[in-house]
Amino acid sequence: MKNLFFVLAILFTFVFGAWGAMRVVKVIQFDRNCEGYLKRAADANTVELAAKNLAVAVKYLKSNKLTSGYTSFLWRTPDEDVGFWYENITSALKELLAVRPDASQLERTNVLMKLRETLLDEGRSVSVTVPAGMSIFPANASYAIVGFFLSFFAGVLWLTALIADDY
Repeated sequence: MKNLFFVLAILFTFVFGAWGAMRVVKVIQFDRNCEGYLKRAADANTVELAAKNLAVAVKYLKSNKLTSGYTSFLWRTPDEDVGFWYENITSALKELLAVRPDASQLERTNVLMKLRETLLDEGRSVSVTVPAGMSIFPANASYAIVGFFLSFFAGVLWLTALIADDY
């Protein structure tokens, strides 16, 4: 019987590890397809380069239907509002595209500074403004529930296996 508990504990641990690996893959995919382009747009030195990179991020968000909702599932807070975040990004893109080719350098610089303030959060370090959990949105609740149960059952099975091993 104790061998069964060890086998199940190992199995649940591997499944939990696979769940964690899926989360890591999702973070990397989101960074490569969206967040990285937001950072590049914020760092761009020209309006055209910023618009080009921001358009890639907006296209990804549209094509993956990441345009509304909340990343949380227990309670809603403003920093997890995907709709506001998406509208803010798309309005920034519209503003970049509206800059006239004959605009002064001061006007272009002001638009780029405003874009940087929109896309980045500055605290102890600079980071791209993205709702928490955006990489797994809209499946945040599923990931949280599955992760909780996998870790809970793996822990219970390991504890049971170790206690059964003493008897």
